[in-house]
Amino acid sequence: MSYTLVDGRSSVIGLVTLGMAMWLATGVALAEDPPSVSPSSTSTENGSNYADLSGLFGEIRNRTEGQTGKNWKETADAVLILERETKWNRYLKTALHLPDWVDLGIENRTRFDSYDHPWRSAQQSGNGQTDSQVLLRSRVRFGLGNGPFRFLFEGQDARAYWNNAPGDFVNTTTVNEWDILQLFGSMTLDNVAGSGLRTDVHVGRMTLDFGRRRYIARNDFRNTSNAFDGVHWQVGEGKTWRVRAFLVEPVNRNEVRLDEQSANSVFWGTYVESQHFPWFNVNVYYFGLNAQQLQNNNLYRTYSTYGLRLFKSPAISEFDYEFEGAIQTGRLGNVDHFAYNPNAEVGYTFNVPWTPRFLTQYTYASGTRTPGGSQNQDFDPLFGARNFDLMPTGDFGPFFRSNISSPGWRLIVQPAPEWTVQIKQRFWYLAQSRAVFTGGLVQDPTGESGNYLGHDLQLRVQWAVSQNLDFDAGYDHWFKGSYFDSPAIIAQMPAGGNKDTDYFYFQMRVRL
Repeated sequence: MSYTLVDGRSSVIGLVTLGMAMWLATGVALAEDPPSVSPSSTSTENGSNYADLSGLFGEIRNRTEGQTGKNWKETADAVLILERETKWNRYLKTALHLPDWVDLGIENRTRFDSYDHPWRSAQQSGNGQTDSQVLLRSRVRFGLGNGPFRFLFEGQDARAYWNNAPGDFVNTTTVNEWDILQLFGSMTLDNVAGSGLRTDVHVGRMTLDFGRRRYIARNDFRNTSNAFDGVHWQVGEGKTWRVRAFLVEPVNRNEVRLDEQSANSVFWGTYVESQHFPWFNVNVYYFGLNAQQLQNNNLYRTYSTYGLRLFKSPAISEFDYEFEGAIQTGRLGNVDHFAYNPNAEVGYTFNVPWTPRFLTQYTYASGTRTPGGSQNQDFDPLFGARNFDLMPTGDFGPFFRSNISSPGWRLIVQPAPEWTVQIKQRFWYLAQSRAVFTGGLVQDPTGESGNYLGHDLQLRVQWAVSQNLDFDAGYDHWFKGSYFDSPAIIAQMPAGGNKDTDYFYFQMRVRL
């Protein structure tokens, strides 16, 4: 670990965002609880200043919170991604007295995380040293229009500090400086031809969430996010049903230069959602991928992914469930590709204090049975997220939806409305012992190292102070399995890579 800043530069937008956020947060607190003052002249003068400041922030706070609920103005990307990514109080917009048809918001997330005993083959140069980093992600969004035609720009600056020592983990999942995350125009038509249906079209660069986000996601925990250039269309009837379709080119992230899309990589699909029955929600989808931008022809991917998701949302004193399965067919380079990824979970929410919800979970993602043979069977997770059901990602994240078999359980409690605590344990196995362990890029083609990767125990605590301020802390201990004690695997890892790994993170997010 080194304490030199990346490129010798600091994240100006991050520092400005954080400073403004703390200033406004202090103002809101003053507005809620003005300080008492003494009757002396000096104190009266100071008290008057405090009262004026408190009154200013109180006005901003009241006007901002008056824009929620029925008065909330939907953002241009509201139908593209999860609501939590767009729906938060716009204090900065209110402070600048901007009109309703302008959307302005800034966000900063700062996270410290650290893990020991690195296991990735690419980290051998670090000789097994602990990898600790500070990750900053700053975003600014500017939108126009709240009628049928809208425009949205969202910029992002994602960078890491203390990551330039030999063996430190760094790639475009942690660093993506000064870039365009979203830039598009949209058209919305309500009650099309008197049918009660709504349709939307988006053209430009955008981020996307589909279903549970296993295969297409606007990454949340990860420091950088997937983006796509192209067209998205949807039609639906409220929350009862909708059909979505898209034709895009995935954006190739670059650590320091502006991101670019490639005409040699095309991604398209259709997604159908039905919530006609609360106890039997259905998602059916198809995704197509033709990725030929790499120089190595053997890595060209031409895949079709067919998926089905069935679920019931959690409710107190009721069982809930989810099953999502996907099958992939196509070609990887010059060989056939056939892979699959079933996921299942069953939970129950108890009607007792803290409303605990207990889940059992299972994930399987196929691996190649005969490496070097005529068929590739490694499931490709496409553009999905992992933190919500597998493990923390960021510079940790040793497990992908490829060549794994993982049963586990999770307990979620809420000691207070603003607090969420989770405890999770998962056991990890290779689906095929001769195939690559994707999370470490190590492999024993003989299969003699076995398939037991170990198990991990995770604690996560989240405190949502408000829509605009939240904290998140977590600890994960990975008890590594016998696979990593094999001489064939030890030879491919950094020193000490077979020892258990402890991962810790703490983060704060402020949005204005």
